[in-house]
Amino acid sequence: MKDYGLSNSEIEHLIDEWIPNEKHRKIMKRRLIDGVIFDDLAEEFELSVRQTKNIVYKCEERLFKHIK
Repeated sequence: MKDYGLSNSEIEHLIDEWIPNEKHRKIMKRRLIDGVIFDDLAEEFELSVRQTKNIVYKCEERLFKHIK
């Protein structure tokens, strides 16, 4: 996620508030807070790398709309 000067707890709150799908929330927390790379996320969540990237990019778009 771009550097918006947010703490991990603020990022986690945004994810919890604006990402309705539980699996997507977990993926986003692992990516944005823990810094897990796409290949490892795909393996962890039993998805393809392409699926993982699509989820992350769509969720990031949704989150960016709510960052002031």
